[in-house]
Amino acid sequence: MALIRSVKGISPKFGKNCFLADNATITGDVIMGDNCSIWFNAVVRGDVHTIRMGNNVNIQDGAIVHCTYMKAPTSIGNNVSVAHQAIVHGCTIHDNVLVGMGAIIMDGAVIGSNSIIAAGALILENTIVEPGSIYAGVPAKKTKNLDESLIVGQIQRIANAYPMYASWYDKEEE
Repeated sequence: MALIRSVKGISPKFGKNCFLADNATITGDVIMGDNCSIWFNAVVRGDVHTIRMGNNVNIQDGAIVHCTYMKAPTSIGNNVSVAHQAIVHGCTIHDNVLVGMGAIIMDGAVIGSNSIIAAGALILENTIVEPGSIYAGVPAKKTKNLDESLIVGQIQRIANAYPMYASWYDKEEE
């Protein structure tokens, strides 16, 4: 069973049909929408500020979602995939975004809709990622515009696959 902890009397809140892996950790002021999944060894830590997630968000294995005290909350839109070992910290991610494996998004960054943050990319503090683009590198820069085939074939395909993957796991007996 996932580790779910209240912080200062505030407990995480979950939408319908959410999957929490046995060793996922979710603490504090976290509100997530429907059909979300928090995978193995992922940490969503709303202890120092708020974390808000829309519907159909997946936080994959080993990823970390956190904030900065009294400065930078984290907001994640709908149909967002945060891949393995990524760090999402005190930023805003709009709808239909893929954050690649090992990517880091720093405080104050805003990731526009229909975008891909490449694996291993470093989005520096206060960076504005243009909607419909791919950012890659350290520090990350825009590499190209996304076409509709990548939005459907990558971003939406991955976001839609994770509720299916979650359904493969046996439901815990109550």
